[in-house]
Amino acid sequence: MIYEMLWIGSTFLPLDGFNNLYQRIKSVMEDITKVKVGLEATGHYNYNLLGYLVDKGLAAYVINPLHTNLYRKSLSLRQTKTDKVDARTIASMLMSDVNLKSYSDTSYHNEELKSLTRYRFDKVKERAQLKQSISRLVCILFPELEKLVPTLHQNSVYELLYEFPGAKHVANAHLTRLSNLVETASKGHYTKDTAIMFREAARTSIGSNMPAKSLELKHTIKLIRELDSEIDEIETEIKTIMDEINSPILSIPGISYRMGAMIVSEIGDFSQFDSPDKILAFAGMSPSTYQSGQLDNCHSRMEKRGSRYLRYALYNATAYVCLWDPTFKAYLAKKRSEGKHYYVAISHAAKKLVRLIYKLETSGQQYIKAV
Repeated sequence: MIYEMLWIGSTFLPLDGFNNLYQRIKSVMEDITKVKVGLEATGHYNYNLLGYLVDKGLAAYVINPLHTNLYRKSLSLRQTKTDKVDARTIASMLMSDVNLKSYSDTSYHNEELKSLTRYRFDKVKERAQLKQSISRLVCILFPELEKLVPTLHQNSVYELLYEFPGAKHVANAHLTRLSNLVETASKGHYTKDTAIMFREAARTSIGSNMPAKSLELKHTIKLIRELDSEIDEIETEIKTIMDEINSPILSIPGISYRMGAMIVSEIGDFSQFDSPDKILAFAGMSPSTYQSGQLDNCHSRMEKRGSRYLRYALYNATAYVCLWDPTFKAYLAKKRSEGKHYYVAISHAAKKLVRLIYKLETSGQQYIKAV
């Protein structure tokens, strides 16, 4: 048997390069169904090549760099890492029984949903940082306002601050204009009395009059609104894909389109996992183990390796499932009664949730809520 080890650099190959690679693979073995192609996971750098190989019907294996690193070290005590050594390591892993699963067509095309959920994750994180800036700027320009409203981060407050970005601006505002603005923005929740309260607080405010900060406040509000629009558009696309997938994960009370999509997209092809424990390990939610002789770690911690996006989605989804589903709610209460910290109890419930999701996704069954 001939093993052709090809190394492809981080630069993008044109289509001719892809075709040449495919022809070289075919020249080694006519029956391409017997060919295994191993690639080390490199984020977006291998995405185009991986899609090309999958479309050609080749069995492609995407291997975690941590896995290849540990495997390479197990073969030699020497600290050697070169491109040739890496290629040889991957080839050796493909030939050995290390329980690798090929990258399916389903997994490849699932990348669209994964891209959307990760993109949304980054946008929401960016918006959260901007909201922190809003709180900081209001503390400088009009600190009393925070005590007068339930939250600064609502449309009526943003409309007020965008039009009057500071205590001095609010204090000098015409009452009719101020009243109309807050009433319209709040859809009638805030009345003329509220506008009077805002203006009186502004006239006795200790806030600073800083035009530069006022300008920053207006621009920050504008950026948040743009992000709101972008996030809504992303969520619409996510919902469209989830409706097409018709995943049973959405039948679990408390799991929304957003968290459900992130969980499904990060796991990908459930058939690649032999058990729910493998998914837990992939999410970095398995406890670390250390035992040597008579020494055994009795306070093991989570490994926190693998997909941080999946770990985030599972923990957040679990918190809501424990609120809406009686079975999980009782399970969480049981763990809390055992003296476990809330987050430790949530981690136990998250493992239970993973086992449930795995069962539903592999069987195609819908979740039946306990009465």
